[in-house]
Amino acid sequence: MKLSAVLFDMDGTLIDSEPYWLAAETELMSRYGYAWTEFDQQFCLGGPLSKVGRYMHEKARGAESPEFFEETLVDLVSAKFDMGLSYMPGAMEILSIVQGSGLPSALVSASPRLLVDRALELFGEDLFATSVANSDVVNSKPDPESYLLAAKRLGVNISECLVIEDSKTGIAAGLASGAHVLGVPHLVSIDPAQRLTLRDGLVGLTLSDLEAIAQSGHQQQKEQ
Repeated sequence: MKLSAVLFDMDGTLIDSEPYWLAAETELMSRYGYAWTEFDQQFCLGGPLSKVGRYMHEKARGAESPEFFEETLVDLVSAKFDMGLSYMPGAMEILSIVQGSGLPSALVSASPRLLVDRALELFGEDLFATSVANSDVVNSKPDPESYLLAAKRLGVNISECLVIEDSKTGIAAGLASGAHVLGVPHLVSIDPAQRLTLRDGLVGLTLSDLEAIAQSGHQQQKEQ
C-alpha cells in the first residue's frame, strides 16, 4: 500500500488555536452573564461551528440567534489570529518534511473559510495543494465529506491518504472517510480503533513514520 497524500486538520493539530477559541468563547458569553467553563470548552472542541452557535444560543437563553454567535465568535478569533499564530510543537517540521517529499497535502478544517484563508496566509499557501473549510461542504466533521472532498481535489484515493487529527470529531471524520488516521489527542482522550494510530504529538515524526503508520492501518484493515 502506498501513501498518496497527507490531509492535515488545522485547529489543535497544526495551530495551537484552542486558547484563541477559549478566550473568544469566554469573552462572548460573559456579555450575557454566562461563565464559560471547562466542560463547555470540551463540549465544543472540534466543532462544527453550527454546534457551538446552537450551544451558546441555549446558554444565553435565546438572547441572540445561533448564527449571531457563530459570526461573532469567528470575528473574535480572526482578530486573535491577526496577532500571530502559535504552532503546535513539530507542526512546521512535519509540514516541511511532507512538502519536501513531493507528497501532496491538504488543509482540512471545520473552521470557516475566513479563518482557513488567514491561517494559509500565515503558513504560506505553497505548503498545501488545496484546502477545505466548513463552507465547502454540506456536512462538516464528524461527517467524512470534507476529507473525501480533499482527496477528490488532490486526485487520490482516500484509502491511500493519511489524516492527521487531534479531536474526537476530526478523528471520527477521518476514519469514516476510509483514510488511515494519525491521532495526536489535544485536550481529550481518544479510544483505540481500527486504522487509527495514536501518538503524543508531532515532534520527531519522519516521512518513514508516516508511511509506516499508513501501512499499519492498511494491515489492520486486511486482518478484519
